Amino acid sequence: MSTFASIRSLSKTKQTARIVIIGAGTAGIAAATRLLEQGFKNVLLLEAEDRIGGRINTIPFADNVVDLGAQWCHGEENNVVYERVKNLDLLEATEDHYETFRCVRSNKEVLADSIADNLKSIAFNSIPERQTELGDYKGSLGDYLTQKYWKEMTKYPEVSQKIAEEFLENFHKFESSVEAADHLYEVSGRGHLEYWLCEGELLLNWRDKGYKTFLRLMMNFKKDEPEDLGMLSGRVLLNKRIAEINWTGADEVVIRCWNGEVLTADHVICTVSLGVLKEQHNKLFVPALPEAKLRAIKGLKLGTVDKFFLEYAAPPLPKDWPGFCCLWLEEDLQELRSTERFWLESVFGFYPVSYQPRLLQGWIIGEHARHMETLTEEEVLEGLLWLFRKFLPFDVPHPVRCLRTQWHANPNFRGSYTFRTTMADELRTGAWDLEAPLLDVGGRPRLQFAGEASHKHYYSTVHGAAETGWREAERLNTYYRSKTAQL
Repeated sequence: MSTFASIRSLSKTKQTARIVIIGAGTAGIAAATRLLEQGFKNVLLLEAEDRIGGRINTIPFADNVVDLGAQWCHGEENNVVYERVKNLDLLEATEDHYETFRCVRSNKEVLADSIADNLKSIAFNSIPERQTELGDYKGSLGDYLTQKYWKEMTKYPEVSQKIAEEFLENFHKFESSVEAADHLYEVSGRGHLEYWLCEGELLLNWRDKGYKTFLRLMMNFKKDEPEDLGMLSGRVLLNKRIAEINWTGADEVVIRCWNGEVLTADHVICTVSLGVLKEQHNKLFVPALPEAKLRAIKGLKLGTVDKFFLEYAAPPLPKDWPGFCCLWLEEDLQELRSTERFWLESVFGFYPVSYQPRLLQGWIIGEHARHMETLTEEEVLEGLLWLFRKFLPFDVPHPVRCLRTQWHANPNFRGSYTFRTTMADELRTGAWDLEAPLLDVGGRPRLQFAGEASHKHYYSTVHGAAETGWREAERLNTYYRSKTAQL
């Protein structure tokens, strides 16, 4: 750094420091609002999409709204989302559809409640939430869960081995959707311990308002103006995809947008998804990122979880059906795999939606989800209707409308949320390497990283993403406080 550049850098204050935040999702909005609250004046967000919110995307649909991305507030204790809204009467516990669902085989046989309840109990008890034996466990979460499942199954000799296998396969898909993994054998078993579960209700829904409510509260929006950005008004530029972040200069970071526009900043907080980092890091950053950060980008994974929303003229399932999961008979599965509808193998269940009595919500994971995203909406709907005819022992009416998500196909996301892989264990890396800021020789944070993937314990969550935004805002606040103290 030249003497002139050093002087210019030292002369910066909260009032004059230029901070550019890449991405106006949860982490970006959290960082921007916190910086403004701390007295920074020059804060700008660049967002590649034509909307704010990132992987929170609440849209009008059917009787009110649906969330295409983040849907629930997961837990209460130590959950910053819950803490922010707990006294505002915005959240409530979701009905127990994800526990009381029917189990249907591909020959239309509905498992007796007694058998289904035993299988669910065994499976749920196989999940190693806080079990200390994982501390030294070297295998995958899939290995651990499968071993424990079959060990528990020996207590239930009356349950058919075939049905137990079918249910385990479905449960693996369910848990893979929780992790956002293609399969549980790529999920780190030991790393599962590092994920902190917030105690309390894990499926808190936003009633008929959607998750965007939390973002609006962070921005201090005007209640009578739905699109108001509150304290971020005039500070968000939409449709600004970033082509290059050059942090090699002596004094400032140079940001080049895809449309050729160039901006400069003293500090850049990068909140793009891990999927975007994986795909673009070698072109996006000049010079290349340090090896430790590249290891983290390689070792962690942003998986694909997609949703289907089917709207009907009236509630489509019988009143005593709180959703259903799909158990494939082996011969039916082999037949399916040889057809163009092979992707339906990873559609694991359908459930009602809170405050949306006319909707069915389905879930699909992994490679098959990524393939589904490439199909036309007509092909997707035809596949789902075929699946209903294959499994359900009653006729389901034709839906009024079908909506599917495409999180991986979108170049601004390339996936849904992050998990810790067995590869990350082998590479001795994790969120701590992704989080580490890049400093200049004087210790000034030049390029910082936020987003759910960079949280060591709450990755994959909105509350984790928000905490990382606040973390990076505080990093800058601390830096300028120490500068003031030195002066």
